[in-house]
Amino acid sequence: MAALGYFVPEFPNQTHIWMWREIVALRRAGVRVRLISTRAPGADACRHDFAEEARFETFYVYPPGVMDAMGAMMRGVGVVGYAMSLNESGVKQKARAMLLSACARRMCAWARREGVGHVHVHSAADAAHVASMSHRMGGPGFSVTLHGDLEVYGRDHGRKFERASFIATAGRHLIESVARLGVERERILSLPMGVETGKFTPRGWDEGDDVGVLRLVTVARLHRCKGHVHTFEAMRRLLDEGILVEATLVGEGPHRSEIEAEVRRLGLVERVKLTGSLGEAGVREAMRRADVFVLTSVGAGEASPVGVMEAMSSGLPVVVSVIGSTPDMVRDGVDGFLTGQGDVEGIARALREMSRDRARRRQMGERARERAVEQFDAGVGAMRLLEAIERWGGLKLRGQA
Repeated sequence: MAALGYFVPEFPNQTHIWMWREIVALRRAGVRVRLISTRAPGADACRHDFAEEARFETFYVYPPGVMDAMGAMMRGVGVVGYAMSLNESGVKQKARAMLLSACARRMCAWARREGVGHVHVHSAADAAHVASMSHRMGGPGFSVTLHGDLEVYGRDHGRKFERASFIATAGRHLIESVARLGVERERILSLPMGVETGKFTPRGWDEGDDVGVLRLVTVARLHRCKGHVHTFEAMRRLLDEGILVEATLVGEGPHRSEIEAEVRRLGLVERVKLTGSLGEAGVREAMRRADVFVLTSVGAGEASPVGVMEAMSSGLPVVVSVIGSTPDMVRDGVDGFLTGQGDVEGIARALREMSRDRARRRQMGERARERAVEQFDAGVGAMRLLEAIERWGGLKLRGQA
C-alpha cells in the first residue's frame, strides 16, 4: 500500500505543533506518513519536543541538486509551458516557477523511493507550485490545504489547484474564494486545524485563582497583525477604572521591539509579561494560570487560530476579534465574546464583564471546553482528511504503519 506524503514549508516551525498532532493521529490510524518540506528552518525555529524527531524525518526539496535541475530541463516543454501559463504572475514570478521545477523533480524522485502515492500540501504558496509541477512530471497526486486568505499566498492559484484531488480550507469562510477559481464545489471541504484536547485540562475553579486580578493570556506571534496593541489599550482603560488586569504574551516575532514600546507607552510594564516562544508544556501551563484568553487580530490571513482552540480546550473563555473563521469557532456570549477588529471599547467591555462576573466566566469556560472536545480535536480532523485523500486520491492508506 502507498505512503502519504505530508508537505509543510520550512518544517518544523513553532506554529507547526498542530500539524504534528495531525501526523501522529494519521499514524495511529495505520497510515505510513512520509514528511517533506521546502527548506530546513533555522535551528531555533521550533522549541517543541517533537522538533528533533521531525527534522530527522523530513526530506527537503531545497536546495535541489544538479541532477534535479537536469531532470527538470529534460521535461522542458512542460516546465516552460506551466511557467508561461501563470497569467497573473510577472516575469520574476514565472522565472521563480522555472527554478522551482528542479525542486519538483527532486520531489518526484523522493516519492518513487518512498512509495508515496499522494502528497497533501499544507500551503497554497510555492509548495503548491512544486506539487503541481511534480504531478505534471509523473509524480504523485496531491491535495492542498488553504490556511488563510488567498492573497497571502501569491497568485495563479487556479493553475496550482487545477489538478489537485481536492482543496481543503482551514475555515468555511474560504470556500467561496476557492470556488471562484473554478474548483468544483464537491472537491472543496472545510477542515479546520485541531488540537489534542485531552492534553489541555482545565484548572480547578479555585486553583491559584486571584479574585482581585483578571489574568489574560495570548498565544500568538509578536506581529502587528495579531493586534496586541488593542488588547493593551483595553487593559489601560480597565486599569484607569480601578479594575486590576495583567497579561502574559506567549510567542516571538519580528515586531517584538514595537510591541515592547507600546507596553511602555501605555504604562503597562508591570502588567504585561512577554515570555517568548514556549514548548507545548509551557503553553499549557500559561493557559492554566490565566482567567481569559485574548486574541485581537486584524487584517487578513487568519483562519482558525490554534491558540483559540487550545484555550477553549483548557476551559478558558475567550475574547477574540471577528476574523477568518472565529465566528464559527466561538459562540458570542456562550464560549466567550467576539469583538470587531480594532474595537478597543468592545474588548474592554468584554473584559470588564469577565472581571465582574466570575460565575459567568466559569460557565463560559466550561462551555468552551465542551465545544473544543466536540469540534476541534485533532483526531477528528485527521480522519476527515484521510477519508478525503482515500476518496479523491483513490488510495487505501490505512492499516499499514
